[in-house]
Amino acid sequence: MINEKNRDLVRMVKFVLFSISAGVIQAVSFTLLHEIMHWPYWPCYLIALVLSVLYNFTLNRRFTFQSAANVPIAMLKVFLYYFVFTPLSTWLGQLASNAGGNEYLILFVTMAANLVTEFLFCRFVVYRGNMDTNGKAKRA
Repeated sequence: MINEKNRDLVRMVKFVLFSISAGVIQAVSFTLLHEIMHWPYWPCYLIALVLSVLYNFTLNRRFTFQSAANVPIAMLKVFLYYFVFTPLSTWLGQLASNAGGNEYLILFVTMAANLVTEFLFCRFVVYRGNMDTNGKAKRA
């Protein structure tokens, strides 16, 4: 039987791996919008972020946190996280871009901050008390 400390370590590794794949989605969509459409930083960032969040939410709910939590409520909690994170990161990213910062470095730093803060928010707010409750977890 796996203890809680090891279970959280496995959760972190899964979250990081799924976040990397979501990061690829975010980076590719950002690059396409930025390089092909020549849009400013903020719409490229927002569209790419939404695509990666939807993908990441789905995988982490099922496989990382193995939660049977009410999907609309879990999504609402994640939405509330992004309700704070998105305007703040968009504003700071645009400030950095306007100051001459490299858009891809800004995106990377923002994605790293998102990874750490979202994991903590999901672990201790979204899925608190509702982890390892889906059918996959019960079979294991």
